[in-house]
Amino acid sequence: MSKANNFQRIRDLNYLQKAVLAAAVIERMLPNYDLFSDATGFGDMATMKSTLNVCWEIIVFPKSKINLEKQVDKVEANVPELSLFDMFGTYPAIDTATALLGLLHGLMAKDEQEFIDIAKISQATVARYVEFVLENEEIEPDNSLVREHEIMQYEIEVLAGLIDFVEQMGRITSESVKELKQHATADGQTNIGITI
Repeated sequence: MSKANNFQRIRDLNYLQKAVLAAAVIERMLPNYDLFSDATGFGDMATMKSTLNVCWEIIVFPKSKINLEKQVDKVEANVPELSLFDMFGTYPAIDTATALLGLLHGLMAKDEQEFIDIAKISQATVARYVEFVLENEEIEPDNSLVREHEIMQYEIEVLAGLIDFVEQMGRITSESVKELKQHATADGQTNIGITI
């Protein structure tokens, strides 16, 4: 399954399908933030989780009276500053927060491109992690090594599986969203292969 193929398939989804797919991708990223927060004492995982839950709610019940601007402020206060933390985990944490902000902005502006970008952010997190792993093995990372790496191949496969699931969901209800969330985290690991 080629990367371009996944992104073409995402572009072919409708607005709500793109939104739920983006939220499902963030479910897989969120534990990376939790690990960073545990390690550094920075950031409030509960805020991140509740904001993602609010996004799910808005997708299922678009008429909900929820102030998304307030949610944006909450997430922005929890974005780590790269220069303050000298550890790899800062990158996935920033990517998670960036993806969550993208989901909020997408819902506020009804901007589907924001949702597509979330899958790209997740893949960029994985690419950076693969580069980090290769450098630790003293291998000079290049695009093909990163692309062919088992962690990246797995990310592409999982994304394809999530797209399959979303394509077959039919109506987006509380029940179907619950199933999608379970499907997204069923393998018990984050997008960079860390066991949750």
